Amino acid sequence: MTQPVPIGFCITELDPGGAERALVHLVRRLDRNRWLPIVYCLSRRGPLADDIESAGISLRCLDAGSSLDFRVVGRLRARLREDRPQILQTFLFHANVAGRLAAKRAGVPIVVSGIRVAEQEKGWHLLLERMTRRLVTHHVCVSRRVAGHAIRRMRLDPDRVTVIPNGVDFERFQSASPTDLSCFGIPDDARVLVSVGRLHPQKGYDLLIEAIEPLLAKESPWHLLIVGEGPTRPDLERQVRDAGLEERIHLPGYRDDVPAILAAADAFVLASRWEGMPNAVLEAMAAGLPVLATDVEGIDELLPDGGTGIVCKPKSVHELRRGLERLLTSGDTRTAIGDNAQTVVREQFAIDSVVQRYDELYVRLLSDAGIR
Repeated sequence: MTQPVPIGFCITELDPGGAERALVHLVRRLDRNRWLPIVYCLSRRGPLADDIESAGISLRCLDAGSSLDFRVVGRLRARLREDRPQILQTFLFHANVAGRLAAKRAGVPIVVSGIRVAEQEKGWHLLLERMTRRLVTHHVCVSRRVAGHAIRRMRLDPDRVTVIPNGVDFERFQSASPTDLSCFGIPDDARVLVSVGRLHPQKGYDLLIEAIEPLLAKESPWHLLIVGEGPTRPDLERQVRDAGLEERIHLPGYRDDVPAILAAADAFVLASRWEGMPNAVLEAMAAGLPVLATDVEGIDELLPDGGTGIVCKPKSVHELRRGLERLLTSGDTRTAIGDNAQTVVREQFAIDSVVQRYDELYVRLLSDAGIR
């Protein structure tokens, strides 16, 4: 019997973010008769480590002290030399750069780099990605717009770029039982608009709070629930207090019961300034929620027409407020787009079909390299 091919997956950290969950979904679902997955985490052990090891997958945590701990490249190189993977797939910026350098020195024949966002703030990220791009066999982008951005800004060869979207475990969200939202201070008879994501300027929560403020009048049944944690929490809490909306806008922090929260909500909003292929929107669609989203990367593929969601211009409080008015005031609209969105996710973004596309890419790259 042919032995499975060792394949490495390198990621910056294992905190519960979109890229990290995408990696976990991928490695847990790969065909073990064909592949022997090994995960390399540049930082210390994170909350998702158990999800990897419980599936019988080897995990190497390299304990980088910070994003500037360049010693991690040497540690990764040593591990790669021991494990001898035929392919190294990298996720996130720091893992992309460290993985490329380490794989080159360790003799890994194939390097696949994942590009998950259209970076707009950190020019030095683009510079380092561009400087190390020749160490990459192939790039995977999560949406067409991210691919276009990467080809232009990183000067990538289009023939070495493949678009594979994020996927979602449809059944996990479609079948979830609703949680009791009263623990967040939300009345039982309230309607709930939810958003899930890191509290970071990228996610546009400052714009969302400003846009929704006049819509949360005392007679409105709506509450806004922002699920996540991050560096902008103090600023957002101050903004909520200044607006006098402490009883209407809730920031409970990180939660591990997102499917149950989505099942209890009435609508979902994404206010991001930029994205890649937002997992939070995929999950909301799988839960059957009507979605309002800013027109950032990936949204044109998730919500391609008005029948699957409401799309508004990004970085605009005025346009976001107009979208919110439409979403919050029309029950018929919410029902129709929620049902349509759930169908789109089930047919086009199921996690098993996404894993199959990665499998086919890896097989092709091995064949092109004359391996097996």
